[in-house]
Amino acid sequence: MGQTKRSAEQQAFLDELEPLWPLAKGSLVHVRKPCIRPRCPACRSGRKHPALLFSFTQAGKRVCRYVPAAWEPLLRQALEHGRRLEARLAELGAELLQRCRQQRD
Repeated sequence: MGQTKRSAEQQAFLDELEPLWPLAKGSLVHVRKPCIRPRCPACRSGRKHPALLFSFTQAGKRVCRYVPAAWEPLLRQALEHGRRLEARLAELGAELLQRCRQQRD
């Protein structure tokens, strides 16, 4: 199976994407959650336990997953890259519309 040829514009876009790895879409939030121990002093006092949650959409439903604190920098970077990609896609959509209008006229 051969590789498909890419236009210069497509290759430029792919080259632009490379530094944006890793990518993610969602949100990351610090919360305080109760544990399962019945006599936990932190939970009984109302302080609860700190946790980090990554929230994202999967198959149209909102999903939250616990994340180890050590992964926070990587996920924050991926989320920032995801926001940059979304902004770039919006720009590309506007540029495409402008080109279509110019070709029509």
